[in-house]
Amino acid sequence: MATDTLESGPGASGGLRRLLLDNGALTALVVLVVALSALSGDFLTADNLLNVGVQAAVTAILAFGVTFVIVSAGIDLSVGSVAALSATVLAWSATEAGVPVALAVVLAIVTGVACGLVNGFLVSYGKLPPFIATLAMLSVARGLSLVVSQGSPLAFPDSVSRLGDTLGGWLPVPVLVMVVMGAVTAVVLGRTYLGRSLYAIGGNEEAARLSGLRVKRQKLAVYALSGLFAAAAGIVLAARLSSAQPQAAQGYELDAIAAVVIGGASLAGGTGKASGTLIGALILAVLRNGLNLLSVSAFWQQVVIGVVIALAVLLDTVRRKAGAVPAAAGASPGGKGKQAVTYVIAAVVAVAVVGATSLLHGGDPAGKERTVGLSLSTLNNPFFVQIRAGAEQEARKRGVDLTVTDAQNDASQQANQLQNFTSEGLGAIVVNPVDSDAAGPSVRAANKADIPVIAVDRGVSEADTDALVASDNVEGGRLGARALAEKLGGRGTIVILQGQAGTSASRERGAGFAEGLKAYPGIEVVARQPADFDRTKGLDVMTNLLQAHPDIDGVFAENDEMALGAIKALGSKAGKSVQVVGFDGTPDGLKAVEAGTLYASVAQVPRELGRIVVDNALRAAEGKRVEERVKVPVKVVTKENVAGFGG
Repeated sequence: MATDTLESGPGASGGLRRLLLDNGALTALVVLVVALSALSGDFLTADNLLNVGVQAAVTAILAFGVTFVIVSAGIDLSVGSVAALSATVLAWSATEAGVPVALAVVLAIVTGVACGLVNGFLVSYGKLPPFIATLAMLSVARGLSLVVSQGSPLAFPDSVSRLGDTLGGWLPVPVLVMVVMGAVTAVVLGRTYLGRSLYAIGGNEEAARLSGLRVKRQKLAVYALSGLFAAAAGIVLAARLSSAQPQAAQGYELDAIAAVVIGGASLAGGTGKASGTLIGALILAVLRNGLNLLSVSAFWQQVVIGVVIALAVLLDTVRRKAGAVPAAAGASPGGKGKQAVTYVIAAVVAVAVVGATSLLHGGDPAGKERTVGLSLSTLNNPFFVQIRAGAEQEARKRGVDLTVTDAQNDASQQANQLQNFTSEGLGAIVVNPVDSDAAGPSVRAANKADIPVIAVDRGVSEADTDALVASDNVEGGRLGARALAEKLGGRGTIVILQGQAGTSASRERGAGFAEGLKAYPGIEVVARQPADFDRTKGLDVMTNLLQAHPDIDGVFAENDEMALGAIKALGSKAGKSVQVVGFDGTPDGLKAVEAGTLYASVAQVPRELGRIVVDNALRAAEGKRVEERVKVPVKVVTKENVAGFGG
């Protein structure tokens, strides 16, 4: 009746209202494309549009798997962790265990399916709520990924890494995989007994059971499919990064669910289709790409994405109240024809409007050599915040247009940001890698585009950088070892808090410290544990280590944030019975040195790093010679000289 009432309204306005309600996601995508084409001359280029496709691929593949679950009125929070575990299993099997690559791929897929089957069993036969069952798998799969990899990125087989390359030098393979997986989803939902069963179960599970459907078995199959798609997404993601990252795809489960909901599916179940999910994933990718091109802060980008998700759910509520419920795939023979016409009309309108707005951006803008993109691994760390401040200060002084992005310690997000910088054709790119290996493919793409790349604080593996601007981390490690050993009188037991695995900064600081410690045989290292340069993790890891080693004499942390976490765990022992040495000379670290809880910090000058990288980036963009390695001196700061340290 609600549908009949809707259709009986005024012809033109009622039809338009129905069209917008039924195709809200498509309408939003068209509006976004048109708006971004008008706002940025770099958006509507072939390279950038292909970038959008690549950046949408992993989310879309995950979301296709989640679509099956949501249509059946379930939820799957584990897909991001399952993707990371599957990729890790593949990389470990092929490189560490010597398993043939083909068999390693099979093992990765089996891993994803097995995780899905466990989810399905817990939901169907264990009677656990889907939220709880998949939340548990999220933790288990992530933990297993870290166990298998020992917390370090693993090299990916070259033959599988081709999934992250292009065909014919222009068509990205991830986009092809996305299209194939989308077609599989559409066929399963619209042409199979399982697909029809999912809509019935999502619409009314009890009625479906009474009608003879084997609901438990169907749910088992649904979660297995979700695990299969998660494994495929993990393999594609690792192929893009040329390495399996145990911490990869964190938070991607939320993006996948958001893509499904934005695409018109209801969390209440019973509705959803592959084309809508694809549109939802494209909307998220277009938003992030466009906001990067417009130099919108990464923090505001999170706000915008959240608003879009909220609006999508609101639209679903309005649509249901209006009676405009999306049809199940294949439910209406005439509906497919109308849907195809709608897509064609949308494409024609978008092309026409975009073509008109592109006239606003005719020709190449002058002065591209004075545009620089800076991708930082995180802005949730005072050290990198100061690098940004120094870079922005120098950019203003030199008249440089500087765009700063925050990768939030996500290697794949940083890869997207670097691709966006490359497609913009910036004068130069500065990168502080989340992971030195994972940044390689994106930097190689910039190399092919003849865009100079400057690395800051951490190097990039298997790619050409015009310069590496960094503190002398090896020498800093040596100085830290000497300061701690001499404070302990050359004897005692210590623990080491390591930085993020795979980064050159952690490797170099650790190597320098080990080298410096050789001169003090009376110092024994009783434990080494990674805390990822994070204060909270430093607190947790140090708390745990104290249970096994309560009588340690010293701590060396590879940055001040971990050192400050260790101080919190040590409590009254810090600076008295236990001496702590950090690295970086951050404002909070220097305050702790002044207070006496942190014995010393091997101080860098992050603002100076930021200033120097912008200077080198501008010189490289103008074709001037730059030094391949620019070392910024470090200094041990203790309570005796902290007052005179200018930072």
